[in-house]
Amino acid sequence: MQKRSVFAIALTALTALALTGCSAGSSAGDGKIRVVASTNVYGDIASTIAGNAVEVTSLMSDPAQDPHSFEASAQSQLAVSKADILIENGGGYDDFMGTLRSGSKNTKATVLNVVDISGKKADNGELNEHVWYDFPTIEKFTTALTDALVKADPSQKATFTKNADAFSGKLAALQNREAELKTKYAGEGAAITEPVPLYLLDAIGLVNKTPEKFSAAIEGGTDVSPLVLQETLALLSGHQVKLLAYNEQTSGPETERVLAAAKQAGIPVVPVTETLPKGKDYIGWMNANLDAVESALAQ
Repeated sequence: MQKRSVFAIALTALTALALTGCSAGSSAGDGKIRVVASTNVYGDIASTIAGNAVEVTSLMSDPAQDPHSFEASAQSQLAVSKADILIENGGGYDDFMGTLRSGSKNTKATVLNVVDISGKKADNGELNEHVWYDFPTIEKFTTALTDALVKADPSQKATFTKNADAFSGKLAALQNREAELKTKYAGEGAAITEPVPLYLLDAIGLVNKTPEKFSAAIEGGTDVSPLVLQETLALLSGHQVKLLAYNEQTSGPETERVLAAAKQAGIPVVPVTETLPKGKDYIGWMNANLDAVESALAQ
C-alpha cells in the first residue's frame, strides 16, 4: 500500500532561507560528489560504496522518526539544491523528494528512484514500496548507484567498483541465508502490522496470513474495523502463525492490541523498522533482521 501523505512544504520560504546563507555540510568546489538520500538506508549504502570521495546527506535518519510524519526543512531544501546525485525510494513512499526537487530547480542532479530501478509493478492496484527489504532490488540499485558515481567522478572508478563488488558479495550472502531458511520454513504462517518486511518474509517462503484490510488500514492511518481486528487477533490466539513482524516506528491502539495478543499467546515478535537503527549499517541491520526471524521460527 502506498504511503499517501505528501508533506506540505513552504517551498518559497525554504528557498529564500537557503539563499540567505544557510551553509550545507559541504562547500562548493571541494571536489566531492554530493549525494542526498531520502533516508539513511540509502545514505548508508551510498557511503559504503563511495567512501571518502563523496559527501552523503540523509534527510530521514532518526530511528525514532515516524516516516509518515516527516517534514523537510530549509537545510533539506539546500542540500537537494546542491546535490549531484539524488536517491529516492519512490512508489509514493517519499514524495517529499519530488517536492524538494521542484523547489530547488536542480536540473543537473542524477535522480535514482529505487522502485523504478526495481522494476516492480503494482499488484491488484497496490505496490509494496518497502523495496529496501528486497535484496535483488538493492543489487540493482547498487549497480545504478555505482554507474552514477563513476559518471560524476570517473577518476574514482576503481574505488567505486571495488567497494560495490564487496557490498554485492555481502548482499549475496544475505540471499543465501534467505534460501537456507526457506528450505526449513517455507509455508509457515506469519503476521504483520504493516507490509514493511514482506519482501524478506516472502523470500524465506513465509505465508502472510494477516487480513489485507488490517495492514492496509494501519499503513494508511485509517481505522480498522472490529471484524478485521478480531480476525487478526485470532491468528495469534489460535497459533496460526509462527511470528508477528511489528513495525516499531508506527503504532496505535490496534497494533498495540495485536502486540499484546502475540505476547499473551507466546508468539515471537520480530521488531522491524523503516530506517536504519542507530549504530547499524545496512548489511548488519539486515543480518540482524534475519537473525530475529530465524530465532522466532525456531521456537
